[in-house]
Amino acid sequence: MTVNFEYVGVDVSETLSAFTEDKLEKLFNRYEFLINATVRFKQEENQHDAGKICNIELSLPGPRIFATSNERNFEISVRESISDLERQLKKRKQVYKTF
Repeated sequence: MTVNFEYVGVDVSETLSAFTEDKLEKLFNRYEFLINATVRFKQEENQHDAGKICNIELSLPGPRIFATSNERNFEISVRESISDLERQLKKRKQVYKTF
């Protein structure tokens, strides 16, 4: 499992990286065809109630899978992005099973 982190306009946080890796590790264990992940954390200054953006892109055979979410803190944003990715991975796994 390879996870690349990018922090755009945000200070690097080891706890946030560890939290995200823990959540992604569950996906990598469940879906063996995943290759790696790229996680980008951004913060928008002009949004008061939200603005913490988490983009996660997964590499796997075929087209890449991407999810993004904009929430009030990064932990919630990571959870939302991973739940979106899991939904997409379930669909992709069904396609792999048919062939």
